Amino acid sequence: MRARARVLEPAAPVDPADLMDPRIADRYPGGRHTTRRGRARRRGRARVIERPWMDFRDLWTEALAGVLARPMRSALTTLGTVLGITTLVITIGISATAGNQIVGRFDALTATSVTVVVPPPPPSADPVPLVDWSGVDAVRRLAGVDSVAAIADSTATASVQVRANDVVSPGDVTGQTMAVLAASPTLPAAVRGRMTAGRFFDDGNIAGHDRVAVLGDQAARLLGISSIQDSPAVFLKGQAYTVIGILGGAEREQQLSTAVILPPTTAEDQLGLGAVTRVLINTALGAAKQVGHQAPIALAPGAEDALTVTAPPDPTKARKGVQGDVNGLFLVLGLVSLVVGAIGIANVTLVTVMERIGEIGLRRALGASRRQVAGQFLVESTTIGLLGGVIGAVLGMVVVVAVSAIRDWTPVLDVRLALGAPVAGALVGLLAGLYPSLRASRMEPVDALRS
Repeated sequence: MRARARVLEPAAPVDPADLMDPRIADRYPGGRHTTRRGRARRRGRARVIERPWMDFRDLWTEALAGVLARPMRSALTTLGTVLGITTLVITIGISATAGNQIVGRFDALTATSVTVVVPPPPPSADPVPLVDWSGVDAVRRLAGVDSVAAIADSTATASVQVRANDVVSPGDVTGQTMAVLAASPTLPAAVRGRMTAGRFFDDGNIAGHDRVAVLGDQAARLLGISSIQDSPAVFLKGQAYTVIGILGGAEREQQLSTAVILPPTTAEDQLGLGAVTRVLINTALGAAKQVGHQAPIALAPGAEDALTVTAPPDPTKARKGVQGDVNGLFLVLGLVSLVVGAIGIANVTLVTVMERIGEIGLRRALGASRRQVAGQFLVESTTIGLLGGVIGAVLGMVVVVAVSAIRDWTPVLDVRLALGAPVAGALVGLLAGLYPSLRASRMEPVDALRS
């Protein structure tokens, strides 16, 4: 305790009737007509008393003693805040870690794929395509390009009757309806596929206008072709094409699994597929935006505005979007737990106030002010919230690291989260203790001691 305030009191008892007399009212403190002369005369007869005052160290000591006086109750009260803070830390940490992992996979599969759509040439006597097959070589020379391929298809060849033999038997299924298209020899790498049987056609087949075909894995299964050792053939519009390979596992353009793929020259001679309709480009990570800007210029100089480029979105925006969605989904759980913890602190603090009415009355009778009583209970509730925040932050980070280790992820932890969790817990405890502390400060000493 420290003496801080100096309070003046009269040396002798005061008759209330004297205070109503204006002639002598200025002799006493609190008189209705106190004048400067009366106050000057009082200074000589007044005595000084000391009012006790608690500094923050004393207040903290008293509050800590109050918390430790009921350790089991304080532990159960702290548990609510621990659960709330732990849930918040786990939610934010897991969402950041999962978002980083999802975006990493997104980068590997999607963020490196660029597609250029070529519109059909206008009808004329001698239509000139905007993009020819040699434009693929120009795109391949761009910085950041890993692989590129061109595809030609049309609505006329989107549904073609394909048969595995030319023998027609009554009652048997003679063929399948499939899409037929032309592609450049680099198609397997561009669609991230692999040859499950045989090989893909090459520049020699294209230069020789060879009637060869490559089947998608589903198309080969539908036609009953599982091996190319005996050089099986398929028939399109009465023409036979030797099957030299089967393409499977395409991650891009998955409709190729049910298609028949022909060399560009053969497709133009037999089916009229001469104009490139799409260009598939795979880039290095981070080069998709640049390649998407340069590819139309390389494919159609002077007419690049007529081409449509489909490039992946910015990975940074995708990461923020994923983290925002995960945070919005799980953050509610943490907030609900935190609110439950705050209600628990408020209830326990209020019960503590009711149990310590006698102590409050004794403190007030000994000279404690309303602010001191309210401050003690506020510091107690804030201490409980702070302890819950510290324990919850530690448990939350341990859970995030453990989940990341089990899933083989790289944990993403924000230092601000570790520092802000205890502050959030203390703030919850402070807000939860406002009403109980105000109620304790409003108690009159006589009523508190009487009860």
